[in-house]
Amino acid sequence: MINRVLIRIKVVQMLYSYFLTKEEKTFADAKKELKKSLEMAYQLYNYIFVLMVELTDMQDRRLDAARNKYLPSEEDLHPNMKFVENQFIKKLRNSSAFIEYQKEHKLTWHDDDIFLKLLLDKIIKSNVYTEYMSNSNNNFVADCELWRDLLKRVILVDDDFTDQLESKSVYWNDDIETIGTFVLKSIKRFESCEEKAFMPMYKDEEDSRFGEQLFTLTVQNRDKCDELINRFIQTENWDTERVAFMDRVVMDVAITEVLNYPAIPTRVSLNEYIEIAKYYSTPRSGQFVNGILNSIINHLKDERIIVKE
Repeated sequence: MINRVLIRIKVVQMLYSYFLTKEEKTFADAKKELKKSLEMAYQLYNYIFVLMVELTDMQDRRLDAARNKYLPSEEDLHPNMKFVENQFIKKLRNSSAFIEYQKEHKLTWHDDDIFLKLLLDKIIKSNVYTEYMSNSNNNFVADCELWRDLLKRVILVDDDFTDQLESKSVYWNDDIETIGTFVLKSIKRFESCEEKAFMPMYKDEEDSRFGEQLFTLTVQNRDKCDELINRFIQTENWDTERVAFMDRVVMDVAITEVLNYPAIPTRVSLNEYIEIAKYYSTPRSGQFVNGILNSIINHLKDERIIVKE
């Protein structure tokens, strides 16, 4: 689930913090914080799935309470059970990976009862819910699509949902959009009956080591990287004093990756870090980082320091 795109973002964020606060934070502490940040990203992925299950359970309790009230209506006695009997939710509950993570971490929204009630009300009032409940088709694909649509059109775009997550963890401030995309992909995989629809934290052992390795190598090679950066900033007539600190960190990590990971194509690395600079730094950062990194890469190729494409 945690792919290299997300790992690169986390490494850049943690290095930015570490380089700014080296006198207050040890290298070991910074690596622990990186590990924690990645673990929390995967916890958020699980939290969103738990949210879907608990919203379903809350609606089930509502229907049961309506059936047992003093003067139930015909609709109370014979409610439409389509939402609470959603086949995707049933399959999710039985997912071994989901069950195992829950056993260890016991994630719950039980302390957020008011928020859950308000969110469930928004879901029930939504066109997505109304159209689903009125459709006579009962099949697994439609049940998966319900939750994809609810996430895209109701839940993930809800400001109260965002605020609720941010109040739970400072690590989730920048993660909601990215992790939401992974959740949507996972539901699509459930729909396609893929064996590992519920994604593991890392694809493989190599990816699980990538973040810590890249972080360590960047710290070790920072002087060498900064020397290259300063050289080509001056060549391109940029003012070194006015370069955003985040741009420097992004370029430090990019150069480190290009130099130390021969299996990763140079263009892949450059494109990823240019996008990170665009999103996390200044409006002109994408163009600036693109120009400087391309000059550095061409130099390293001319010197035969790197030989990959």
